[in-house]
Amino acid sequence: MLNINASVSIPDHEIELNAIRAQGAGGQNVNKVSSAIHLRFDIHASSLPEAMKIRLLSFADQRISQEGFIIIKAQHHRTQAKNKTDAMLRLQALIRSAISIPKTRKPTRKTRSSVKRRLDNKANRGALKAQRKNIPND
Repeated sequence: MLNINASVSIPDHEIELNAIRAQGAGGQNVNKVSSAIHLRFDIHASSLPEAMKIRLLSFADQRISQEGFIIIKAQHHRTQAKNKTDAMLRLQALIRSAISIPKTRKPTRKTRSSVKRRLDNKANRGALKAQRKNIPND
């Protein structure tokens, strides 16, 4: 059971874990040990609340496929157990980010005095630069 928060948790049978061979350098051992973990989580078939599913599917995240699967590959550690823990923590963090609803931005307006200050400052800078110009000799 993967606990997301106090009210949301994911049963283990909804998370598919496969051990695969890790990529990259590692000597001879990397060719014979399957220490990397490939995690698949089907958003549509999960027991998550419907609002959370919609927010997850709307994310522009490369770990979420077009079919609605979260795919995480964990291969940072040397042992399969640590990679499994890492993959589960990354899934938990991704789903937790879908819990919080971002605040909608309310457009604000500049105050009249701040606009006046800015324009006065621009006029003063322009006048100062105008004084620096050469005066033609007649």
